[in-house]
Amino acid sequence: MSHHAADDRRYWDAALETQSRADWDALKLALLQDHLRLAYAQSPFYRQHFDAAGVRPEQLRTLDDLRRFPFTHKHILRERQLAVPPFGDLLAAPERDIVYVSASSGSTGVPTASPFTARDFDDWMDYEARQFWSSGLRPHDRYCHALNFSLFVGGPCVLGAQKLGALSIHAGTLPSERLLAVLRQFQATAMWTTPSYAWHLGETALKAGLDPRSELAVRRIFVAGEPGGSIPETRQRIEALWGAKVYDYYGLSDIFGSCAGMCEEQDGLHWAEDHILAEVLDPETGLPVADGERGELVLTTLKKTARPLIRFRTGDIVSFTTEPCRCGRTSQRMLGTHGRLDDMLIIKGVNIFPSDVEAVVRALVGFNGEYRLVVEREQHLDRLRVEAERADASPHADGELAAQLARQLKAVTGVSAEVAVLAPDTLPRATHKAKRVEDRRQQVW
Repeated sequence: MSHHAADDRRYWDAALETQSRADWDALKLALLQDHLRLAYAQSPFYRQHFDAAGVRPEQLRTLDDLRRFPFTHKHILRERQLAVPPFGDLLAAPERDIVYVSASSGSTGVPTASPFTARDFDDWMDYEARQFWSSGLRPHDRYCHALNFSLFVGGPCVLGAQKLGALSIHAGTLPSERLLAVLRQFQATAMWTTPSYAWHLGETALKAGLDPRSELAVRRIFVAGEPGGSIPETRQRIEALWGAKVYDYYGLSDIFGSCAGMCEEQDGLHWAEDHILAEVLDPETGLPVADGERGELVLTTLKKTARPLIRFRTGDIVSFTTEPCRCGRTSQRMLGTHGRLDDMLIIKGVNIFPSDVEAVVRALVGFNGEYRLVVEREQHLDRLRVEAERADASPHADGELAAQLARQLKAVTGVSAEVAVLAPDTLPRATHKAKRVEDRRQQVW
């Protein structure tokens, strides 16, 4: 096959990516049966965990049987890591087989380690290459990886772009001016960063008199780490700024870099179904929700031998569909992350996520897209204030802007919020994940 013909092929692995739903399920069942046996035989934690719950790997005969098995969560990972340093006793491979470890930033102090064997790592890179390919990255591209390399699981994903054959620039988290200089010097055609940083970088370029649309060559931007990439309004604003297509990716350090991502249709995120089994469960009942409904994402690794994760509760609120995609791929798609169980606000009984507010703010002309939610409790009542920056320096239309935003928020979310219109550049800008919620309540129910 000539190099050129390879660039034209539609799928990285056509047989796998376009197989029937029945074939996906059969593949997952076979992998899951092997994986549970491995976890039970090789991991001291899982043997004890399954025994305590009264379940054995051989009791899994259908995918539904997974429901008999107990959950794991971040707290267990942290606890076991402290009890049996440095990696905990969930490991199902000897330490000499571990070749790579990432550590999550962890919002609560101790970073949790995510170990990989050489095969785990190769599997991950093959999947990253498959995903980049689905988003239109090709060997002739120049790809700039502008994610943190410091212990962060998103760092090595750049090797997926190299495996695909793209020229890869390991930029990491450079200061904005320097990153723009690199993009310009090498005329990079693609890059990966967070949605808030892609937005900030584009604005920084414009302020420096550099038009990303005409003076830079970036035509594909991969984003992850925040819900913005699956919020159409946010995606469209970044696309307009750069004259590029934006593809949302989703990953979590406890499993591997990116576990799902948008194809060129930009219609939901194709899931790594041959590596990770996803359940979407009602947080109250623990039962699966219907296709398209919101629930908590619970993940089970299917191949990761260094540290299997069985029924890991992510705390992410998501929705999934099994409808086939226009691209011809048949894997399930995640329709975006709607928020976190722990970053969900309940204001007067109504659930609201920062991403709901983001969609409203970024759809309105007159605002620059930067916002923050401030929650306060006064006389046992929760009050939400939304602070949003106006697009231009003049405050003359603030009253009208505030009224407009308050009306839209009420219409979309059902929540009444007080709105404060701020001057541009008032809110702190994040180079990593933007912190959008300031909860000033003394105690949350």
